[in-house]
Amino acid sequence: MPIALPTGLFLALIFSLMFWLLPAPVVLVAMAGLGAGITIIRQPVRGLLLFGLIACFLPYATMNIGFRTTVSEALLMLTWAAYLAHNMFGDPPRVPPMMRTERWLFILMLYTALPFVVGQLMITAEGNGPINWVRWLFNLSALFLVPRLLINAQTLDRMVFSMMAGTLLLLLLSIPVYLVNRSATAMTPILGALGYGGIGVLGDSLSALSTRMGSPWMHPNVAGGAMALTLPLAFCYGITRSGWARSLGLSVAILGSIGLLLTGSRGALVSLMVVMIMMAAKRVPHVGRILMAGAVAGALLLMFYPPLQERLLGLFTQDDTSTAIRFLEYEHFPEAVAQFPLGIGFKIDPPVPGTTLFGISNLWLNFVYKIGIPGMLLYIAVIWSWWNETRPARGRIRLSHDNALWLGTLAGLRAALLSGVFDHYFSFTTVLVALFWLFLGINLHEAKRLKASGVVRPYATPAARTDMGIQS
Repeated sequence: MPIALPTGLFLALIFSLMFWLLPAPVVLVAMAGLGAGITIIRQPVRGLLLFGLIACFLPYATMNIGFRTTVSEALLMLTWAAYLAHNMFGDPPRVPPMMRTERWLFILMLYTALPFVVGQLMITAEGNGPINWVRWLFNLSALFLVPRLLINAQTLDRMVFSMMAGTLLLLLLSIPVYLVNRSATAMTPILGALGYGGIGVLGDSLSALSTRMGSPWMHPNVAGGAMALTLPLAFCYGITRSGWARSLGLSVAILGSIGLLLTGSRGALVSLMVVMIMMAAKRVPHVGRILMAGAVAGALLLMFYPPLQERLLGLFTQDDTSTAIRFLEYEHFPEAVAQFPLGIGFKIDPPVPGTTLFGISNLWLNFVYKIGIPGMLLYIAVIWSWWNETRPARGRIRLSHDNALWLGTLAGLRAALLSGVFDHYFSFTTVLVALFWLFLGINLHEAKRLKASGVVRPYATPAARTDMGIQS
């Protein structure tokens, strides 16, 4: 192209001046960022692939783009900008009509404008409501990128590979640091060097959780939730692939199980075990053996790892602080609903400063707290619609290369939703929410593909299924 030479010369001049005036690491990061930005603008799908890698490895590394946000969310924004630019100036592939679940999610996103405005007017506290609202909407928008960018098996496989690679890097960083230092706070200086902000506050918050494994997810319960979401996909992906992909998937499954135990997240652990028992009941290959091996390994770890002993025994003692706080949250939750019937919006997170209200550690009730009962009902409609479109049929599921991504994402999403009984992190937690909706989008469109291509075999009852085990 005629413009290539002058553009190259201009960039060379700019970076030469930057090397002269700025530290070399800063210039190298700027060069890498510019190169990534140009690549994403040319091919938006690479932005989504890079999001999968960064969101699973360094989810809360931050940057300033006029306001403070995470690198992961900035990648989502840039990916959308590149996609829309291609639509305006190019000839994009045809996007399939929105599925029912996508329409319900779009309605939910529109509805949140009401609690956003109400929260801005009613909450007298410091906080950037408009930015928080826009960031949350971009996190949800990950679902809509799936039918637009992950349009064939090759790109979908690359997406899963990127997320597995990011998760493996996170585990290879977190587990050794914890085993050497035996403290969650050991991650604090490392995260500071990797671009995390608010390290002082992070160190103070982790000091109370020092016996549990720290990670780039910062809070051990958030890390446990991320593992519960990811591990079923890693297992299904590793079992049904070959070569590097198989090694990657199984490595994430094994190390992720260890990491989940070290986080001490009881809700995530219980949720994942329940989902695995459901998979074993469906006769999914190897799951029963994994449960047996996990029980043995967990018993050995429980015998020789005191922090895990304390976490599990805390379930049966009266001085378990986290459980006691949860009961107080449930007790005072009706007061929050009565005081803010349309939710508190996006300016702050619960509890509301200046009141005697508590927060709430429940995925479903946190929607009530933030966007009111109508918002929670719309969220339930989204989840119910998704379940109707992707639920497995009765009987045995035969895991294969073709249905591995559907089954893995389905099991991970069920674990995430079940963990919502104990924690709220899959409702409004940035980046983790984006991964949740990305998984849901992949699962939804994989189910659609399998139904369209599978051989339908009816049961003796009116229900029917495909060979891949999906309700038709």
